[in-house]
Amino acid sequence: MVLLHVLFEHAAGYALFAVREVEEISLLLPQVEESILNIGKFHSVVRLVAFSPFKSAQSALENVNAISEGILHEDLRLLLETNLPAKKKKALLGVSDAKIGAAVQEELGYQCQTGGVVAELTRGIRLHFHTLVKGLTAQSASKAQLGLGHSYSRAKVKFNVNRVDNMIIQSISLLDQLDKDINTFSMRVREWYGYHFPELIKIVSDNYTYCRLAKCIGNRKELSEERLEGLEEIVMDSAKAHAILDASRSSMGMDISPIDLINIESFSSRVISLSEYRKDLQEYLRSKMSQVAPSLSALIGEVVGARLISHAGSLTNLAKYPASTVQILGAEKALFRALKTRGNTPKYGLIFHSTFIGRAATRNKGRISRYLANKCTIASRIDCFSDVPTSVFGDKLREQVEERLAFYETGEPPRKNLDVMKEAMVEATEVAAEIKKKEKKKKKREKKRLEALAVAAAAEEAENSVLETTMEVEENDTQPKKKKKKQQQETSLEENGLAEEPLPKKQKKLAQEEPPQPDKKKKKKKVKEED
Repeated sequence: MVLLHVLFEHAAGYALFAVREVEEISLLLPQVEESILNIGKFHSVVRLVAFSPFKSAQSALENVNAISEGILHEDLRLLLETNLPAKKKKALLGVSDAKIGAAVQEELGYQCQTGGVVAELTRGIRLHFHTLVKGLTAQSASKAQLGLGHSYSRAKVKFNVNRVDNMIIQSISLLDQLDKDINTFSMRVREWYGYHFPELIKIVSDNYTYCRLAKCIGNRKELSEERLEGLEEIVMDSAKAHAILDASRSSMGMDISPIDLINIESFSSRVISLSEYRKDLQEYLRSKMSQVAPSLSALIGEVVGARLISHAGSLTNLAKYPASTVQILGAEKALFRALKTRGNTPKYGLIFHSTFIGRAATRNKGRISRYLANKCTIASRIDCFSDVPTSVFGDKLREQVEERLAFYETGEPPRKNLDVMKEAMVEATEVAAEIKKKEKKKKKREKKRLEALAVAAAAEEAENSVLETTMEVEENDTQPKKKKKKQQQETSLEENGLAEEPLPKKQKKLAQEEPPQPDKKKKKKKVKEED
């Protein structure tokens, strides 16, 4: 009889349970499903065979990452090989995840089962796990789950494959939003300032230039020939500047108050700042695309390439798409409408904004869009999976598209793809070698700079230590003047040999208390002289 084992992955470790010989049909009965909630009844169905706790938090994170990717970790392999029956035909392993089940079946040869009975048993094990494993409490199990959950989420955020693409996706979305907002605000400035100077709308068509002129001119009645140079700088055309000056003198617009004019000028300055920020954002997008997807941006342009990446979700997703999907990417509504009404399907989606399709003739637009989508797919795959990204392949693919356009127009046969790719491979290897050399030089410079900084820091520390020692010496030397005088007197007495020996404290007190007495020898001499 085949014995069913259930593998349960917990934050504390792996657990292997053996299911007692119970019929599968009886396990699925509603009464038995309710009995799983009772620990006493559940013990009669399942028993613990082995429990392999994780050695550390790092080990737990590695195991969880392996399970999420469907890889059989060494810890899990060891547990299954040591505790499952040697005869693989008699063992059936129940797992909750089909990916890990496929990995176990492929590498170890055990039959795996998911869903049905296994799902119900896993639910019961998850509920009563802390009671089934000895030495594990509910509090410690919840702490392990919380800690592993935090570390796993943190690792997933750090190990984001699409983290570089996120910047491109956000910047192209912001660029599209800015285009819409700038267009709306510019129309508002035109309408608002048009009450005062309606002729300017016909003379100047560009929104950015119009806002700059509205800010520069202000009140049209104050416009004179002295400000003609400023108008020429903005318009970059002397004829237009003279036309603006002439129109201001014979304008049909209404008069405007200074407060309204201030509001118009402030609003137009906001629109100007938004337009300038849009230019900076486009430069940023261009630099990011040249780093992330140089071949795709060289082939189809930075903006269209960024839109393709944004629509696909990431560069990896775009690389996984077939050419037929890339061709109609962005025209999903039209595709499903055509399928529903049995009409003609769309020929192109986002790639329509590239210059190639616009240059092609009407009857060749479908063919060139299909060819361009094919080359875009190749370029995205090269960018996604190459170690050193270069724009060599993108330039070569662009040349191929140009040759195909010429072939459709003139009939001149293009080069073979094999020959073009061989040339590209030779150039790419040379460029990659140059990039690696530059990186090595950059690393050497960085290393030298760090060494120089370390030497400078050590020298500063030495100088600081010398300064501290000199300060201490100066503090010791600068004592009060009285002490210095006393020291000088004592030294002079010592030199002359007249230094008195210090008396003990008791003798000093006696000397202070007793009055001075005359010497007896002097008295005796006086007596002898009298005799």
